[in-house]
Amino acid sequence: MNKTIRRASVFTLLLVFALLVRATWVQFYEGQALADDKDNRRNAIETYSAPLGNIIVGGRSVTGSAPTKTGDLKYKRTYTDGELYAAVTGFASQAYAPTQLEGIYTDLLNGTDSRLKSVMDTLTNQRADPGNVVTTIDPDVQKAAYDALGDKKGGAVAIDPKTGKILAVVSTPSYDPSSLTDANTAGAAWKKLTADPEKPMVNRALRQPLPPGSTFKLVVAAAALEDGLYSSVDEKTASPDPYTLPGTTRDLSNENPNAPCTNATIRTALEYSCNNVFAKMAVQLGQDKVKAMAEKFGFNDDKLDVPVRAYTSVYPSDMYPSQTALTGIGQFDVTATPLQMAMVSAAIANGGKLVSPHMVSQITNSGGDVLQDYDDDAGSKEIVSSSTAEQLQSAMQTVVEKGTGTNAQVPGATVGGKTGTAQHGENNSQVPYAWFTSYGKSDSSGKEVAVAVVVEQSNAARSEVSGNGLAAPVAKAMMEAALKD
Repeated sequence: MNKTIRRASVFTLLLVFALLVRATWVQFYEGQALADDKDNRRNAIETYSAPLGNIIVGGRSVTGSAPTKTGDLKYKRTYTDGELYAAVTGFASQAYAPTQLEGIYTDLLNGTDSRLKSVMDTLTNQRADPGNVVTTIDPDVQKAAYDALGDKKGGAVAIDPKTGKILAVVSTPSYDPSSLTDANTAGAAWKKLTADPEKPMVNRALRQPLPPGSTFKLVVAAAALEDGLYSSVDEKTASPDPYTLPGTTRDLSNENPNAPCTNATIRTALEYSCNNVFAKMAVQLGQDKVKAMAEKFGFNDDKLDVPVRAYTSVYPSDMYPSQTALTGIGQFDVTATPLQMAMVSAAIANGGKLVSPHMVSQITNSGGDVLQDYDDDAGSKEIVSSSTAEQLQSAMQTVVEKGTGTNAQVPGATVGGKTGTAQHGENNSQVPYAWFTSYGKSDSSGKEVAVAVVVEQSNAARSEVSGNGLAAPVAKAMMEAALKD
C-alpha cells in the first residue's frame, strides 16, 4: 500500500471514529435533552396520541379528551365548566405550555410518569396509561364563590382549617381553557385573552398580591398578644385619636370619625376597624416583631406551593417608624393574596395551628391506585398559642355580630371575620380594594371553613366600596356552601 492510500485510509478511519463518537454523544448524552426540547414536535404528537388522564373535582372529572378531525395530533383536551375551574386546572394546549395543575402533573396526565409504568411497560418502553389528579376542591363552595363574585373583578379562597384542604380557588373574570386546547384555533384565542385589559388569565386567588388593608390588623393583634404588649383583647390600649404618624405632622384618620377608637381595646378596635390603634401598635411592637409574626403566617414565603406556586405575600423591611405604622393597617408595601389571608383566618380558627394548605388530595394511576396521598403528608405548625387564637376568634365574632362585618352572618353557624378597604393608587386616587377574611363553624355538624375574598373592581360607586358591602357577601355564600349539612 503506497503512502497516499495509507494516509487516506487513516483519515477515513478517523472520520468514521469521529462520527461514531458524535453519534454516541448525541444518543447517550444529548438525546434526552433533544427529546425534551419544547420545539420537538414528536413530544406533542406523543402526548396527544391518546386521551390524557383527568383532574377530578368532587368525584367527577372536569377534564376530558376528544378526537381531533385533522392533523397529526389525534386528541385534544376538553373541559367541563371550564371558566368555573380555570383557576384550578389551568390549561393543556397543543400550542402552548400547560399551566396550573395541568402543568404540574403533565407527566402523570400524559402517562410518562415513571410511577405509572408496569414491568411490561418498562420492558417494552411503552407509555403507560395516564393517571388522574384528585383535588380537594368542593364543587359547591367553588360555584358559590364564582356566582357570588359574578361580574366583579376579584379572587376568593376557602380552606378547611382542620385539614388544610383548599375547598375553593376562584378568580374573576375567568376564561374557558377549551379555547386554547386546539393548535388550529389557540393562537387567536391567546391573542384575545392576553390583550384583554381585564386580564382573565391572571389567577387573582393565588398569584396577585394586593394591599390587604385592615384584614392585616389580625396579624398585628396576634403579634401584640403573643408579645405580651397587651394581655387580652379586652385590655385598653394607649391609642390617641387622631394618631400622628411618627416623625411627621400627618394625622391618621379613621373611616368612622364617631367610632370609639381613643384608647380602644383590641376587640373594639377590630369591631370598628380603628386605624389609630393598630398603627400605633405596630410602632410599639417594632417592624421586626410584626414581620416575624407575619412570616409565621406565611408572608415572605417565596416557595408556597399548594401545589401551584403562589406569589409571595410581602411584609417589608428597613422602614421608617411612620411606614411601620402604615403597615399596621395593611398599607405601605404590605401585600397579600386571598390564599394568604385565608391562611391567617384558618390558623386562628384552628386554635393557632396552620395545617399546610393544599388543593390536591391524591394522585392515582388509571386503575385508581394511590401513588401519593397529600392529605396524609399535610404538616402543621403552631402560629400562635391556643389562648391567643381563642381571644382573636372572640374578637372576630364581635366584628360579624355587631361590627363592620355583619353581612357575613350565617344562620346556624358561628362566624368571625375582619373587613378591609385598602387604598389603591397614589393618594388613594383609584377605587379601593375591598377585602374580607373570616372563619365559620357549624353549630350542628362542627364543620369549619376559613375564607378570604378580595374585590379588586366592581360596578359599585366609590362611596359604596367596602369589605362589608362587596367582599363579605361573597364570603358568606362560600361559608354557607361549606357548612351545609
